Amino acid sequence: MPLIVFEVGGPMAREKKKELVQRLTETASEVTGIAPQAFTIYIHENEHDNIGVGGRVLTEILAERK
Repeated sequence: MPLIVFEVGGPMAREKKKELVQRLTETASEVTGIAPQAFTIYIHENEHDNIGVGGRVLTEILAERK
């Protein structure tokens, strides 16, 4: 059973998750020749306070961009 783990900062809309799962599955199946039904995909939605970039939490970095 192939497993794909997708890490993302912040929440995703349900429709975007559905599209992501569909397209990741299709592409992985085409490339590997493994049936789409064999794939399991985990989407991990990480809070921006739990992501560090360059020694700073992502919440701070994104706040500066606004």
